[in-house]
Amino acid sequence: MTAPAATEPQAPREAFEPRILVFSTNNISDPGIDLAGSFHMHYSTGVMVMGMPCTSGIKPAWIAYAIEQGFDGVFIASDGDECALLPDCAERSSHIVARAQELLKAAGHAPGRLKMAAICSVCAEPFTKHVQQFAKALVALGPSAAR
Repeated sequence: MTAPAATEPQAPREAFEPRILVFSTNNISDPGIDLAGSFHMHYSTGVMVMGMPCTSGIKPAWIAYAIEQGFDGVFIASDGDECALLPDCAERSSHIVARAQELLKAAGHAPGRLKMAAICSVCAEPFTKHVQQFAKALVALGPSAAR
């Protein structure tokens, strides 16, 4: 009988830090996100913010594309009912999220890779908490298939 082959010790795996694309609105959520940075609040270094004039201008295909290009999640920092551009922005945004989740499912991605929350201009702490919780949820899902 032969002895089992010795295996080389494995280097410890680095902790998975999700890459999160954040769509924020220029006038409402962006100042709150900037405030989180100014206050040195901690959230993942894997967060990348992209400003938009209005949440309802986000295309569902952009969200699916972000996941397919290696982002582990997309967070929409919505302006909710405070949008100065459209009175029905919140309703439109919820339809965008629903359509994006359909696209994610059709492509074999978990719809939980997308999250939306209303973030106001002084909502530094809520933004930080949302992103931290979302990052934990993404760690549980693991890296996107594109990574």
